[in-house]
Amino acid sequence: MIRVNDVIDKISDYHPGADLGIIERAYIYSARVHEGQVRLSGEPYLTHPLEVAGILADMKLDVISVVAGFLHDVIEDTHAVPEDIEKLFGPEVRHIVSGVTKLSSLTFHSSRARQAESLRKMFLAMADDIRVILIKLADRLHNMRTLQFHKANKRKTIAKETLDIYAPIAARLGIYWIKNELEETSFKFLQPDEYNRIQTLVAKSRTEREKYMQTVKDYIQKKMDEAHLTCEILGRNKNYFSIYNKMISQNLPFGEIYDIIAFRIVLDSISQCYEALGLIHSMWKPIDHKFKDYVARPKPNMYQSLHTTVVGPFGERIEIQIRTRDMDRVAKSGIAAHWSYKEGKRIDENISEKFAWIQDLVENQENFRDPGEFLENVRIDLFQDEVYVFTPRGEIKTLPYGATTVDFAYMIHTEVGNQCTGAKVNGQLVPLAYELKTGDIVEITIAKNHHPSKDWLKYVKTVKARSKIRYWIKTQEKERSISLGREMLEKAFRKEKLSFNAMLKTEQMANVGTHFGFKAVDDLVANVGYGKITPLQVVRKIAPKKEPQADPESIFNKLVGRVVRKKRLKDGVLVKGVDDILIRFGKCCQPVPGDSIIGYITRGYGVTVHRTNCVNALRLTPERQIEVEWNQEASETYPVKIQIVSHDRVGLLADVVGNISKFGANILNASSETRDNKMVDSYFTIGVEDTTHLERILSAVRKVKLVQDVKRIG
Repeated sequence: MIRVNDVIDKISDYHPGADLGIIERAYIYSARVHEGQVRLSGEPYLTHPLEVAGILADMKLDVISVVAGFLHDVIEDTHAVPEDIEKLFGPEVRHIVSGVTKLSSLTFHSSRARQAESLRKMFLAMADDIRVILIKLADRLHNMRTLQFHKANKRKTIAKETLDIYAPIAARLGIYWIKNELEETSFKFLQPDEYNRIQTLVAKSRTEREKYMQTVKDYIQKKMDEAHLTCEILGRNKNYFSIYNKMISQNLPFGEIYDIIAFRIVLDSISQCYEALGLIHSMWKPIDHKFKDYVARPKPNMYQSLHTTVVGPFGERIEIQIRTRDMDRVAKSGIAAHWSYKEGKRIDENISEKFAWIQDLVENQENFRDPGEFLENVRIDLFQDEVYVFTPRGEIKTLPYGATTVDFAYMIHTEVGNQCTGAKVNGQLVPLAYELKTGDIVEITIAKNHHPSKDWLKYVKTVKARSKIRYWIKTQEKERSISLGREMLEKAFRKEKLSFNAMLKTEQMANVGTHFGFKAVDDLVANVGYGKITPLQVVRKIAPKKEPQADPESIFNKLVGRVVRKKRLKDGVLVKGVDDILIRFGKCCQPVPGDSIIGYITRGYGVTVHRTNCVNALRLTPERQIEVEWNQEASETYPVKIQIVSHDRVGLLADVVGNISKFGANILNASSETRDNKMVDSYFTIGVEDTTHLERILSAVRKVKLVQDVKRIG
């Protein structure tokens, strides 16, 4: 276990004049308020803030960051309050600790809502002070190192969040050592069988790889020596998660992954980097489309390097990175390498500009209050690869890979996007769905009184474009829903010999709106129009009756075309507040018990249930969402489609079918196709009871001889 003196020694090494007294006070305070608390491992809780502070010291961060590392959990997990932190350690430490603290004291209707709001708060704080996310990454890193002490389902939930959110943030900040460790640990807990399989395959070829690595390094060293270039040549093995992703994305067996080893040449100057690149290309033939110049055009996270892939001495592909020593330092530490916080100073403006994407991410999320939608859009923002395009005036704009001219229009200005009617790329007219490529010159045509189209949602890639389009559509739908809701309420009130218009502006109606959770009466009326509340519910709050009468104008009857059925005890899904609605499952995502789900009111079809992360569901109007949950008493099976990638062999399908059947899963549909390279793609639709049942089947199929990958699709 790390000790406080170890942390102090690390800080003294890179910051000899640091105020070590505040570090010791933070440690003592943390020890006092956490006294008596233990982690799941049985260790004193204090070990966690100590390890977090140690990681921050390894990143060579300023004293304030390390102090906040010691204190990052005290507001959430102890009796300490923000005022105590400010009084003892100053407003800067309080601000950072508050930004890191989860929203554990607030009540949310679901864990997903809590996660979304916690992340939203964190992004707001990190946009103001980047140190918030650096401490959060250190916190998550140590939690992942001790993840084995959690229960299995909790391990998977934390690992999935880490892979979806925190690893991409580390990558965007350029802290690749943290990104790699988070990915590797998440992979280990999410897919232990695959992790162990790749670990075994890598171990088997280790001796041969080390010999090959030394041979290539000798070739490169000889060439550099001949040109009198002083350099350091490094060879490294890719992590297991990267190898697995390449095997899946390119449908390759382990033996055909050429770049398990990557080489790096580190030199003194930029001119030497380009000279070394020329020497490498003179030795071995380069693969044109595999060359990337991140020196002339750095990544947004400040990463710089020359990347090339060549056909090596034995006819194999070799990936080589060439960079200066300063670039290598940045590549290892990201923003921490450029850290400009000193006592009493803020981060410099240049660094703030380089990380403007954080502020963009915050601004893009302002219109997304639904937690599922927010989380999905954060993932989209974090996972993007960039293309670089030009305005007609020659300004460079960075967009995610796959972005369209509509995305470009919204990047210029919201009104340009809303009024976009056409686009020219490199002087030629193109469809609005045209995907931009690096180097394109883009010109947008606009027309006043033109409005966004719902069809644009099918192809836009940026969260900003999607949020602005949906905001406009939501505004239009709200106006229509207010009109419909008003009409329905007037009719319902007339039946009770009441005047809706007369009561609209009364305090009594405002109280009804408050009862249903709305700040304004217009929101209440709109939600009647959306179908979230029935007119009868509003009437009964105004004029309650002992025996409520059935409401013939129920919005569910209006929306679902009176297609209802009596709810049976064995129905797999329960709809909050409704007993007689028809349920169907989205064919796009095929949810099963154990999946997080959401319902959408669908005209003529009752409620359609989707997985909360279903892409198609996220395109639907949030106002038509309705809460649903799995019925724990149900005993049904649900169809799930799975894909199996394997090498061809005699008896393959028989073994696969046998492993599915032995777990009691009914095979509803099956198809198989053999590719030219003797790889087989097999698709099965099977009936399963829940996600646990499905995981057992997938795990069993992965163990079938020559099976490369098994995954749920849809």
